[in-house]
Amino acid sequence: MTDKRDEAETNDIPPGALALDQQLCFAVYSAAHAMNRTYKPLLDPYGLTYPQYIVLMALWEEDGRTVKALGETLGLDSGTLSPLLKRLEAAGHIRRARDKADERQVLITLTDKGKAMQGSAIGILKAIRQATGCTLESVRSLTGELQQLTARLEAAARHDTAA
Repeated sequence: MTDKRDEAETNDIPPGALALDQQLCFAVYSAAHAMNRTYKPLLDPYGLTYPQYIVLMALWEEDGRTVKALGETLGLDSGTLSPLLKRLEAAGHIRRARDKADERQVLITLTDKGKAMQGSAIGILKAIRQATGCTLESVRSLTGELQQLTARLEAAARHDTAA
């Protein structure tokens, strides 16, 4: 038995709606890949990958985060984050140390090298802005829309998991 609302929503779907170039998910996926490809030559001289770079960006905003807090901010699980942190530590960008107040927690802090990298990030940001061809206003608008989309999708995923 079908719900009348499901039928109405299905009737609203235009022909060709399942075409790949009509899918929001594919547009976001393609844009993410293009963004990573654009960042790669900018980060290679520093020996960084994009995921390592976003770890540094999060620490520039708030140094001394726990691994758990960093993972929540970046949307990365510990299985993904731990190897990134290991490589950043080996490269001299961060330090990992047990929290003296709570030995169960590991604090991540920037080294002088990690802090200095922030100065180079300005040039990277300028190159990315130029590559996108977006104005500052359109970057802010698009970023806001994507953040709202992410929040709605995460809420839907939590709801589906709880159901």
